[in-house]
Amino acid sequence: MNLHRIGLLLALALYLALAFYQPGLPGLHYDEAREAGLNAMEILTGAPITAFRGVGVTLGERTFPLMVQDYIGALNVYLALPFLALSGIGVPNLRVLPILCGLLVLLLVERSVSDCMAWRGPDTAEKLATAPLSTAGLTAVVLLAVSPSFIFWSRQGIFVTNLTQVFVFLSVWQVSAALAAGAALYAKLLAVWVIAPLALMAGAWWLYRRRQGSAPTLSLRTLLLAALAFVLPLLPLFWFNLQSRGTFASIGASLGQSYYGVDNLAFGANLVARMGQLVQVLRGDQFWYLGAVFANALAPWVALITVTIGAVRAPRLVLPPLFLLGAAVSMSIFTVSDLFVTHYALLQPLALATVAIGAGAMGAGAILPEKQTPEKQITAAARVQRVNARAAAPALLAALLLFATGAVDLANALAYHRALAQSGGLADHSDASYHLAYYLRYNGMGAPIALDWGIDATVRYLSEGTVTPIEIFGYASPLAPDDAFRDQLASFLENPDNVYLLHSEEATVFRGRAEVFHATAAALGLTPVLEQRFAQRDGAPLYEIWKVQP
Repeated sequence: MNLHRIGLLLALALYLALAFYQPGLPGLHYDEAREAGLNAMEILTGAPITAFRGVGVTLGERTFPLMVQDYIGALNVYLALPFLALSGIGVPNLRVLPILCGLLVLLLVERSVSDCMAWRGPDTAEKLATAPLSTAGLTAVVLLAVSPSFIFWSRQGIFVTNLTQVFVFLSVWQVSAALAAGAALYAKLLAVWVIAPLALMAGAWWLYRRRQGSAPTLSLRTLLLAALAFVLPLLPLFWFNLQSRGTFASIGASLGQSYYGVDNLAFGANLVARMGQLVQVLRGDQFWYLGAVFANALAPWVALITVTIGAVRAPRLVLPPLFLLGAAVSMSIFTVSDLFVTHYALLQPLALATVAIGAGAMGAGAILPEKQTPEKQITAAARVQRVNARAAAPALLAALLLFATGAVDLANALAYHRALAQSGGLADHSDASYHLAYYLRYNGMGAPIALDWGIDATVRYLSEGTVTPIEIFGYASPLAPDDAFRDQLASFLENPDNVYLLHSEEATVFRGRAEVFHATAAALGLTPVLEQRFAQRDGAPLYEIWKVQP
């Protein structure tokens, strides 16, 4: 076993150690429960399945979901089943899946980068078939293994749908590319940010090779099989839209302005915001909800230096992945929700892979062609020695920069773990949800009325289905309740045994519902009484349980 393989194994072990440490923290986020845990728990326990928009495949008396959001497929639901079936319903149990997805991503990134490095020099096709583990490939794995962005997004990978990373890099690595591309889009539609420009690049490369007379043959049969492989994973998405038109409605309603108010026509402003998020992801300072913020200020500069110098030294090697990253960032300025930095969980491995390729180009010397006359071989060998000598300085610079930024990232990852152990997570990521679910479950409050977002799915999963909150706050607008909310609330207020779940004022997501609750109760001659409050570990109030009295 050579040093490269030993280094790879150590990097993978380090990632697993950092990812699996205190896996129950931060607290379960609503999206983790809604987009995998809840439906998986319902399938395993035999409870009624809450299929998104009521659309799914009906077998017997149960409807199995096809989607968990209008733009997110139900793959995580079904992939989580064996882990929960073997280990039980729980938060660490659910997070095993995305952490292992992160491990697969590391391996796929290594193969993609090593294959990219094998494009240099003669006999490219033969080299790609058996591309060895390259220094650049190992560098990409190490950078990701110690990156706070990769570690902590992989721990909550369902929250950011890190399953798309697996399929995207399968496509990049050209292993069942069409099938993987379709699966990536089904996993989450934003995978189109990478899949679309990647397809354009592949088409442009084929046309270029065709002009040179060296393009691989594309028969009609091959094209039809590729199209079939691409469409096959998208069949659940097509069926979902035949039944509900949910995806089309969501995209169509966001062409001008998104659900959360983003102006999708403000191309310049959105691009600036997205570029800032790319830099933030490299720094790793987006994890305020872990209890503190730690930034690697060196990381963006290291990325800029290595990619720039690498592109100058080997443009044909560095510019393709850089173009792919730039195209993906450009496509990300449109959103159906908001310009969430979590969307860049998809692009972060690609960004660090590009940095590793740039660093590899900095350290690459000349390549000695294999087929030459003895006289030319001697002359070329002398030239290679001179070029390799000149390459020593940039290679040393790349090594120093990468070591420095990797050391800072590792220190920050450990610091985040220390902060998380103290805070338990903040806001929607707080472990206060564990106490809320326990209290409701063991105090006979099986059907509380949820007056805000972010409570229902979390409580259902944590209580293993014994508590099923009733959401009535309405999704029409996060800024104010719709006209029907007051009447619906009044019908529940007639029963004095009902309990109501709210966030504290500071943590409220859907505004105006708490005010209407208090006003409607007063209008009916009732007095709202706060029965219990659940706070973060720092004492900040988060969840509230209310009742009403005459």
